[in-house]
Amino acid sequence: MSDAVKFGLVGYGSGGRIFHAPLLTSAENVDFVGVVTKSPERRAELAAQHPTATAFDSIADLKKAGAEAVSISTPAATHAEVAKEAIAHGLHVVVDKPFTLDAPSAQEVVDAASAQGVLLSVYQNRRWDSDLLTLRKLIADNALGTIRRFESRFERWDPQRKVPAAGGGTLLDFGSHLVDQAHLLHGPAVRVYAEIRGNGDLDDDFFVALHHVGGVESHLWGSWRQAAPGPRFRVSGSTGTYIVNGIDGMDHQEALLKSGKSPAILGERWGVEPEHGWGRLYHGPTSAPVPTERGRWDSYYPAFAKAVRDEGPLPVDPADVLRNMTVLDAARESARTGSAIRL
Repeated sequence: MSDAVKFGLVGYGSGGRIFHAPLLTSAENVDFVGVVTKSPERRAELAAQHPTATAFDSIADLKKAGAEAVSISTPAATHAEVAKEAIAHGLHVVVDKPFTLDAPSAQEVVDAASAQGVLLSVYQNRRWDSDLLTLRKLIADNALGTIRRFESRFERWDPQRKVPAAGGGTLLDFGSHLVDQAHLLHGPAVRVYAEIRGNGDLDDDFFVALHHVGGVESHLWGSWRQAAPGPRFRVSGSTGTYIVNGIDGMDHQEALLKSGKSPAILGERWGVEPEHGWGRLYHGPTSAPVPTERGRWDSYYPAFAKAVRDEGPLPVDPADVLRNMTVLDAARESARTGSAIRL
């Protein structure tokens, strides 16, 4: 740990407490300094869960304690301003998704980091979902032939749930991951069409169609009120189709974190998907199970720490952030006008 990157966290709500702190503390090249939070409740939780970590009143105090980098897990509407504050203190910054609320504010944060000479990334942990890693391997092995249509869903059945404002609405919350994965697999989108529905100020159901520069069509769904969720992935190619439902439709790493498990606790068992969560590869009437690759959410923070030490690239480049936010902005415009938006 002598050359470990001293890392802080801003925010200790469900995101910081469940999805960030366990992975920061599990990374061998990260020294988890503590959390910026003034909430007595959150401070008590931090003391119970991470006794060696310190609670700080401000980012300035975190910096004074020796932090070199910080991860921001506050409500979406605050991401841009909190990120710029951290950047002004010379900290390297990871921002949870959605990165900001729109592309112009995202550009401001990227420009601020560039001007200050600090590293900036977004926490797109679902690039390391077990099913996505499996799909990337199938594509690399040409197991599906030429990809024609990519269907991807984050669908849940909780119609009474009030969509949390912290995520910015379902399009920004779920869509940030879905659009990022589509871009990662199929390259830039050149046309966007969307339908968005919701009760109140925040949307809770959306459909987005992307036409990629290489010809692939991506169909993306996100919902809190889908009583019969569709497959997590259905990927159709010229020679085969891959379908995966997963466990409760989602990568198993989320359930592990929510149950209090972490990579530090499970070691090599972390991210291993049970066999009943494997997808299947179809060739017409025949199909066969595809062993799922090990999920690796635990690789994000070690990669970012290496980038801080100039030992490797950023796990997610800021240019990808801007591309994703531009598509999400176009999706809102498409839903408002009823027309497809060309990028």
